[in-house]
Amino acid sequence: MYRKIKHFLESWKESKHRKPLILQGARQVGKTYSILEFGRTHYENVAYFNFETNPKLNETFEENISPDYLIPILSHVAGQTIVREKTLIVFDEVQLCERALTSLKYFCEDAPDYHVIVAGSLLGVAVNRAKFSFPVGKVDMKTLYPMDMEEFMLALGADSLVERIKKCFADDTPMPSALHDEAMQLYRQYLIVGGMPECVLLFAETKDYILIRHTQDTILASYLNDMSKYNNLNEIKKTRLAYDNITVQLSKKNTRFQYKLIKKGGRASEFENAIEWLCLSGIASQVYKVKQIKKPLENYRDIDAFKIYVSDMGLLLAKKDLAANDILYMVEDINDFKGGMAENYVNVQLTISGYSTYYWMSERGAEIDFVIQRDGKLIPIEVKSADNTKAKSLKVFMETYKPDYAIKLSAKNFGYEDGKKTVPLYAAFCI
Repeated sequence: MYRKIKHFLESWKESKHRKPLILQGARQVGKTYSILEFGRTHYENVAYFNFETNPKLNETFEENISPDYLIPILSHVAGQTIVREKTLIVFDEVQLCERALTSLKYFCEDAPDYHVIVAGSLLGVAVNRAKFSFPVGKVDMKTLYPMDMEEFMLALGADSLVERIKKCFADDTPMPSALHDEAMQLYRQYLIVGGMPECVLLFAETKDYILIRHTQDTILASYLNDMSKYNNLNEIKKTRLAYDNITVQLSKKNTRFQYKLIKKGGRASEFENAIEWLCLSGIASQVYKVKQIKKPLENYRDIDAFKIYVSDMGLLLAKKDLAANDILYMVEDINDFKGGMAENYVNVQLTISGYSTYYWMSERGAEIDFVIQRDGKLIPIEVKSADNTKAKSLKVFMETYKPDYAIKLSAKNFGYEDGKKTVPLYAAFCI
């Protein structure tokens, strides 16, 4: 399956300033597959080392972590000669070997001709919590996310539809209604399947939602297992409580995260470490409120006001145990959840596209779902789950801050009117 990360990896390989690369991301987003596929097509051979399946590897790094010492031993372990610039060296689940992570500093300084990529599911957690020396400034870093809507459509063979969507987005011209309906159907399928590569591949092959839900449940179980295995004993229960509660809070009219909804009397001091763990592991992300619309937005965020979204739509729906038909037909029973679900979907697409997302509220309660910096401009984004696009809050924002334009995401077709760019939900990846 096509993954956009391929272009980044190609640029990394050819860069004169290339350093060892750390590829991080949540479990099951396709890190290992993407690296090995890239290695297979761009190198003469790949030397692959997994610290989870081969714990004895740790011993190799205990005595000496200089490349001169490591390369002959790693060549022996891999059963093939590691050659400068022709072999891709891969360390997988590297969070389990702190010394292997530290060794990247010496690969950068003493042996830059060796091409090294390391991957880890919980690197964010490991880097933040461990006591070892992280090779700051000596590595390139990239986060891999689940597949976005574009990659999902391409996996299903809808290449020409993707091109049509991109053109309509660029020109603000409506899609032919039959194609618009087809793309909206694909959007609803994406909500159910999500972007985990294994689930997308299964869907492309079988269209079996029950089989996909079983796979999603397995991934969710592995997340719960990680919470137990890589977390402080006191924090395990709190992390699970917080994770379970994210999906509940997305069904509230006000999707701002409230600690008291996790448990009666819940406070930030009790749950902030648990939420930090979920975000560092790539399972969830925080979107902060901004007090002012000025650059850089980061300077004006309110650290006490935020929303939390999960990183994959399919896992979100599996966690809520929603039936596929409820989403395909957008039944009335899920009306309370539709808004939070659409917001979560848009945040996933914007994050994958590299945006830092924030939200805004006026003193009188007008709210903009997302504010991003696009092409140097601060752009408000309003999200509606259906084709009702009355947006009073957007009117307030535009009168107050006079942005160059605004984006309205909904079930409506493409268009442009009164400084508002109307974009169908399925085209959020174009932003």
